Parts: sequence; structure tokens; C-alpha cells
Amino acid sequence: MPVSDELKTEVGRAVCDSIQSGMRLGIGTGSTAEAFISVLGEKVAQGLDIVGVPTSERSAELCRELNIPLTTLDEVPELDLTIDGADEIDPDFCLIKGGGGALLREKIVAAASKTMYVIADESKLVEKLGAFGVPIEANLFGIAATRLAIKKVARQYDLIDDINMRMNGGEVFITDGGHCIVDASFGHIRDADALNKSLLSIPGVVQHGLFIDMADKVFVAGQDGVEILERKI
Repeated sequence: MPVSDELKTEVGRAVCDSIQSGMRLGIGTGSTAEAFISVLGEKVAQGLDIVGVPTSERSAELCRELNIPLTTLDEVPELDLTIDGADEIDPDFCLIKGGGGALLREKIVAAASKTMYVIADESKLVEKLGAFGVPIEANLFGIAATRLAIKKVARQYDLIDDINMRMNGGEVFITDGGHCIVDASFGHIRDADALNKSLLSIPGVVQHGLFIDMADKVFVAGQDGVEILERKI
């Protein structure tokens, strides 16, 4: 059962304690990330001196409303810390992200950061990835061939090959980058790293929502408060 908005705000406050003036931040997307952005806006109003790179137009809009200073990766190509949500988190801190459709920008920003902290509610912790479908950002050109190639990869790894176009109000969902999203319901993923490489080898795939070896800490909001988990190296 998802936690309340109050607990999402609490986890936002907890992760904000890790932010210092002078930091260059990657700012994530999603409901938990939006709670963090709200808290960050309060801290900036109190004098916290940071600059952020948002991972979606939605997050950028919210940051501007709260007077959070923004920049781009063209202007600041190296970031200190990215704070973002996740749709699933396994014990090795492998993630599924992209439920909101911002996975390409989220991964670019996270990869440009020295450190990545994930904020989530306890329902996102899983033993095996895959109950939540893997979003795959793809070019619209040749999308039928790309979907077929994704199905073949699923069969290669004995996964479910339920591959569907994401729709929005009867129209194909289009990302901020102008691509479509294919939602792949693979079922439990036994080898996320191998699947990662095979999906990226498909020419029509731009990026996918498996985030491997990127998260360093997870701030988990639960009914008993916030727990901070660190990746075992």
C-alpha cells in the first residue's frame, strides 16, 4: 500500500539533509520527486545555494514555480548528486524507472552525477525486478520492427513477451524527447544486466528503464518513518 503524501514529504526532507550549498543537483521526476522538489524550494528560499538540472519538463516547471535555480547539462556537464524516485528497487539497488515517461533524461542526468540517491516508499522494494513493466523509449520510425525485436529478446531470456505501446488519451504517448514508450511486461527478471545489454543492442531502442549500478543510497518512506539504505559494494 503506497504511503501518504505526508510521508513522501518526510522522505524529501530526509534527503534534503544531504544537500550542501554549492551543489549541482540532478532533480528527478514523479510524485515522490515532486515532494522532494517542494522541500527543496523551501530550503532555497531559506538561503540554500544550489543549481539544478531537471529530468523532465514537469519537474522544470515545478522548480521554476518555486524559484529553484536551473541550468542544463550543456552548461554544467558534471553534477554532484541526483535525487530521483523509482518504480522498483531490488536488494542490489538495481532499479526500474520510467513510469512517468522521463527515463531517457533521468538516465542521462544520473550518469552525469557523482552520486545518485533514490527516494521511494516501501512498496517499491522488491526481491526481484519485473512485476512493474520495463518502460522502453524507442524511435517511432520502424516501431513495429522494434517491438518484434523486443519480443525476441524476451523469449531469449524466457521472459513474458507482453510488449505494448503506451497510450495517452487514445494517442501514442510522446516523451519530452519526441520518442514513444513501449511498456514491456517481462515478469520477474533473472539477469537484469544481460537484459540491459540485449535491449540496447536493438537499433530502434533509444534507452530503457533498467538502472543498474547507478544508485548509491535509497531513502525509504514507510509507516514507521524514513529508513536510509546504502548499497553494499
